[in-house]
Amino acid sequence: MSKIRVFTLGLVATGVLVWALPATAHRTAAKATVVTVTAGKPSEFRFTLSTKTVKHGAVTFKVTSKGALPHDFKINGKTTKLLSGGQSQSLTVTFAKAGKYPYQCTVTGHAAAGMKGVLTVT
Repeated sequence: MSKIRVFTLGLVATGVLVWALPATAHRTAAKATVVTVTAGKPSEFRFTLSTKTVKHGAVTFKVTSKGALPHDFKINGKTTKLLSGGQSQSLTVTFAKAGKYPYQCTVTGHAAAGMKGVLTVT
């Protein structure tokens, strides 16, 4: 193989890497973790989360009320609106650092009845 051909192939390979790496990094950085939250099921005063451990950064909670009573979802200072049975709302929260973050329903008496938990952020 001639030196010119090897040099040209090297330039093409370098160009592909220079183009592909920033594009890949950008897609990864923009992707938020999604956690599905069901309120009021399997019992009225419970939350079911698709995962209770997430990596730090942006997390979108897709909250759906399946209970007979209205519920909301509060975590890290952000709260959904009051959701009646069948209603949903997404809530995006950014966790800057690892730790334990409590969540709860803020309707009077619901957290005391068991509608609360802790999300672990790594």
